[in-house]
Amino acid sequence: MYELSVQGEFCAAHALLIGGEREPIHGHNFRVRARVCGAELDADGFVCDFHLVQESLGGILADLSNCNLQEHAAFASRSPTAEHIARHIHDALAGRLRGRLGEGAWVSSVSVTEAPGCEATYRVERAAVGGRAGTGAERG
Repeated sequence: MYELSVQGEFCAAHALLIGGEREPIHGHNFRVRARVCGAELDADGFVCDFHLVQESLGGILADLSNCNLQEHAAFASRSPTAEHIARHIHDALAGRLRGRLGEGAWVSSVSVTEAPGCEATYRVERAAVGGRAGTGAERG
């Protein structure tokens, strides 16, 4: 299995509801790592072109940058936790790359670091034959 990763960063604020209480609004420099996996390389020897992933991820992060995430449409019905941010970025990136990745390649995970040592990951795994085996989220 081959895996490549692309990193990006955006600044935004949120005020999460924890145990029924809203925390004070505060900001983070969210660090993002997106991973693309594939069992095979294309004719040029790539899982996919880094630049394609960088450009796509950059557009998604620009949309999240410098805003109050509670007011962003992506979080209208869910709290902007690091887990939900990772899922949102994953789904948006997979959508932007749909049809542009080589056969058998997919966006395998997105990790969001909210503060040093505090990372949440949303991961999608594929069966060896290329079908979706399952999805899951984990806190890393």
